[in-house]
Amino acid sequence: MTDLVSTEADCRPTSTNAMGTEQAGALAAVLKALADPFRLRMLSAIASDPRGESCVCDLAELAEVSQPTVSHHLKVLKDAGVLTAQRRGTWVWYQVSPSHREGVTFLLSTFAAQALRSSAPAGPANRDLDAQISRLAEDLASSHPSLPRETVVGLVRESYASLVSSARITTHLIPLTERFAKQRLADITKDRQSPQPQVLFVCVANAGRSQLAAALTRHLSGGLVIARSAGSSPAADLHPHVRELIDEIDGVKAQETFPKPLTDDAIRASDVVITMGCGDVCPVIPGVRYEDWAVGDPALASREGVIAIRDDIQARVEYLLNTLKPTS
Repeated sequence: MTDLVSTEADCRPTSTNAMGTEQAGALAAVLKALADPFRLRMLSAIASDPRGESCVCDLAELAEVSQPTVSHHLKVLKDAGVLTAQRRGTWVWYQVSPSHREGVTFLLSTFAAQALRSSAPAGPANRDLDAQISRLAEDLASSHPSLPRETVVGLVRESYASLVSSARITTHLIPLTERFAKQRLADITKDRQSPQPQVLFVCVANAGRSQLAAALTRHLSGGLVIARSAGSSPAADLHPHVRELIDEIDGVKAQETFPKPLTDDAIRASDVVITMGCGDVCPVIPGVRYEDWAVGDPALASREGVIAIRDDIQARVEYLLNTLKPTS
């Protein structure tokens, strides 16, 4: 009997580290506000916007819902303390609250990727996918000995999570992740004294004009200028008319051109950053030249209209190349 009583007494915790009732209630309110797919997408768009804020007009493009519906969801996040808002003119601009910025960053960059992996059925296909990502991460870590292994592995998994969040078709996600991760690693390790100019074209969806501009720059410079593109909120795929024109310009296969997320490292690695007249504002990095081109949106144009947009971009690219001094 003594042993039994002693054993039971040993099983009783002498103290607890559980959060208090008030703290749990406050946290539950925030989690409840976040527990909506559309709100999470809006939060992701705001947090990843290089301007540090997003306008209601930007967020309304994420789904086919009315503006009052968008405003309602934003109010829920604002009331929960996740967002702050500022009215300027006729529009309201939203930012992640400074008090929640660290938590939102962890939620979107780390927890979301882990949750997506763990929530998928544990079948052979998903286990194989995770194994492929792990192998890719280890291979790239081995080929970049100057960088800490954990940095490379984290970058690969973050790259995959960024691409899968907007992908409709996942057939080519591993090779796309490899290409995106390799480019990011090249950005991190880039020699700023390299004589070969690098130009980055930026728009919101990276599905039209920025892709056309990059393809035209590569073609017209004969490869002497490194031309890339990215988007602050990349779409799932390129506009069909744009894809046709890029195939004609670059001669690339369809799966080799895809919308890519904008990163600070891509901006730092560039000599010239050009926004495409769609309201994007990039972080200002010393030594980087910035331009903004007011170019029409292919998403709103017919095929003939897209061709006219291509011709406009081509004239701008020709002028740009005359201001650069590429070396062979």
